[in-house]
Amino acid sequence: MEAEPISRAEQICKLIIASILRGELSDNRKLPTEVELAGQYAASRATIREALTRLRSEGIVVSRRGSGNYVQRLPAQDTLPRPQIESIHDIERYYAFRLCVEVGAAQAASQARNDADIGAMRTAQQALHAAQRKGGTGVDEDLALHMAIARASHNPFFISTIAYALSPIRQCMELAQNLGRPHGAERITAIHDEHHDIVQAIADGSAERAGEAMRAHIDHARLRIFEGR
Repeated sequence: MEAEPISRAEQICKLIIASILRGELSDNRKLPTEVELAGQYAASRATIREALTRLRSEGIVVSRRGSGNYVQRLPAQDTLPRPQIESIHDIERYYAFRLCVEVGAAQAASQARNDADIGAMRTAQQALHAAQRKGGTGVDEDLALHMAIARASHNPFFISTIAYALSPIRQCMELAQNLGRPHGAERITAIHDEHHDIVQAIADGSAERAGEAMRAHIDHARLRIFEGR
């Protein structure tokens, strides 16, 4: 038996939840008005009211008299355990995953990015370079840069998939720190140049160059683990 199609109100409810999870709306943030939501989702106000009613019933949104609707709490995310790196084979699988997902995200970002996205990527890139030059690991800044690239795709599937994979990405970055050479000036410059090539290709709107630059960066990151480069 085929599943019944979900209603338009339920679709909009899921879209609003996705927007909240992407960080576009956070705790205690006011939602757009019913009129604005109706325009955003090309729906009637009655449909928007039904979607908001669902969100209120789940405790995600709260209505404040005379003020509007606010995000009360973040929706519960998938409870499946996040994958962890436990073997050499896991590392190989991890890099195969990154090639599939992050190359595609960079290519998509090159076509969807706006000025704010470019600014966010360059700010994250500069923060990473500064952290490494000061002797830090730069892992948090590196993760922030890769998330900025994912967000520039404006594709919720890339964004949520890469966000979900941050834990194993962090593990491999830290493993590269432990197994690779210390972060000397030459290595810091190489990593900076790789990231620069990715961000510049995205800014230039070149999907081909963005994909090639991301692929080269991930390949080099893998070699930094296995060959200590």
